[in-house]
Amino acid sequence: MSGGVDSSVTAKLLADQDYDLSAVFMRNWDTRDESGTEHGCEWKKDWEDVQRVCRMLGIPCELIDLSREYWTRVFEPALELWESGDTPNPDIWCNREVKFGALFDRLTEKNAWLATGHYANKTWARPSLNLSNIFAYDRIPTRPQLRRPADRTKDQTYYLSAIPESSLARALFPLAPYKKTEVREMAQRWGLPTASREESMGICFVGEKRRFDDFISQYIPPKPGPIVDLTNGQTLGRHQGLYTFTIGQNARIKGMPQKMFVARKDPRRNTLYVVPGSTHPALYSDTIIVDKWKWIWDDMPPSEIDSSKGLLAQVQYRHRMLDVPCRVHRQNDGSMRVEFKSPQSSVATGQVAAIWKRDWCLGCGIISDTRSGWQP
Repeated sequence: MSGGVDSSVTAKLLADQDYDLSAVFMRNWDTRDESGTEHGCEWKKDWEDVQRVCRMLGIPCELIDLSREYWTRVFEPALELWESGDTPNPDIWCNREVKFGALFDRLTEKNAWLATGHYANKTWARPSLNLSNIFAYDRIPTRPQLRRPADRTKDQTYYLSAIPESSLARALFPLAPYKKTEVREMAQRWGLPTASREESMGICFVGEKRRFDDFISQYIPPKPGPIVDLTNGQTLGRHQGLYTFTIGQNARIKGMPQKMFVARKDPRRNTLYVVPGSTHPALYSDTIIVDKWKWIWDDMPPSEIDSSKGLLAQVQYRHRMLDVPCRVHRQNDGSMRVEFKSPQSSVATGQVAAIWKRDWCLGCGIISDTRSGWQP
């Protein structure tokens, strides 16, 4: 439980059923680790809300400190990517490495299941019927599939696209059939203490009241470099570090006749390249290369990825974007080449690209390269 309305309603839905139920609150980050004081312990308010809900529902709860695991498995790798100029998504790796990783390792009951307030769905299915399994198909065990939920506007399957099959098999997503408005209405109807609590946004360690640049500058020293117009090579200004910008962002360069947008980063030269206007073709990519690929069914990737035509699928590389049609090809080095049906704007290295077959999430990897048909 997080202290928010979604996990509170999840707890109530499960408490009304015949489950041997207990709640867990994860402390992944503590601002005392930064300041050395008691100032700004946001997690304490969340933990208090979790306890209030659990007292009301009559279920036990405990706090588990996973801040060390979060630091080593999520935050430090993200820092390395930011420092190199990439754009990581720590929330995806938090789910894989901490919530569905380290937390599972801490659970005393090794056959325990983990229910969360994610807007996601899970079904069970057998692999596709083919000549090799046709005579024993009924004896093949079913396997878990990560699916999109009913409320596509709150869909969080992108954030879960990296969790392994073993963890997905033991996961429950009780909010799968509900809209967010229905969840809020249920919380109010049941009188849950968190019914009117506002939704939390942003990366957990940055919080909602701090600017990302101000926070990250505590860990990455400034590394000034030039800002260059990609169309003519003219130097327009200076940046304080490639991590302070992401692809597609307004560079906010003063004195320009029109807005300039970040099109490319060159870590070797420590140079930020910008182009005029938000629709410039340099901002669009037709192909991405995705490394460190993980299929949820790791031993059974789609056979089409090795065919000349590739796997026809849909790809998502940002939260809350609509997935877009693509073809996926496995390359000799094991990376995936993802070709968009139509060019896509503002794709950044370091982002996670996840693949779907309709509403079934197959897996994901980290974008290592973007390729555009436009040349200066």
